[in-house]
Amino acid sequence: MDSLAVRAALVRKIEAQGVSHPGVLAAMRAVERHRFVDSALVNQAYEDTSLPIGLGQTISKPGVVARMIELLCQGHEGRLGRVLEIGTGCGYQAAVLSHVAREVYSIERLKGLHEKARENLRWFRLSNVHLLFGDGMLGYARGAPYAGIIAAAGGENIPDAWIDQLAVGGRLVAPAVTGAGRQNLVVVEKTPRGVVRTELEAVLFVPLKSGVA
Repeated sequence: MDSLAVRAALVRKIEAQGVSHPGVLAAMRAVERHRFVDSALVNQAYEDTSLPIGLGQTISKPGVVARMIELLCQGHEGRLGRVLEIGTGCGYQAAVLSHVAREVYSIERLKGLHEKARENLRWFRLSNVHLLFGDGMLGYARGAPYAGIIAAAGGENIPDAWIDQLAVGGRLVAPAVTGAGRQNLVVVEKTPRGVVRTELEAVLFVPLKSGVA
């Protein structure tokens, strides 16, 4: 599949939605999303829509991936340092993150998806992406502190473990249920004076769960 032209069209659509970070747009242009979806869905790979990837999970809309990664990069010049991704899924977002961060740790609680992501990412040969099988709600303390943490599943609260593992000056971007009972994008900034939490637009992500399966 010659996806260059359709990828470029998708990125123009994402730009029209307000994403302007050059590094994020370049990463979205570079990563071939069709390599992360089932063959029956390849024709929809460059539509701005979420798609099923098995085990009740989805690959996020490209526009949402770009939006969240732009929020992660906001206020930071050049590449991010070490980033933790909660919920590897099929590996697409980890591949995009590999272009904007020096190192990516990505954790997945479903063994079947962890293995699928490993298979999908093998083709890209990304030496700066480390795939982990485990409970994402616990984060990954051995890699901490992180310049950024990004989650592809939303719970009632942001787990304390993620805040603890965020570096001072770092940003966390995740869906979470807000006071109004809706799931919204939440940005958490860790400053020398404490934690600043900002609630943004409504989103719809799969629920955040503990344990492995």
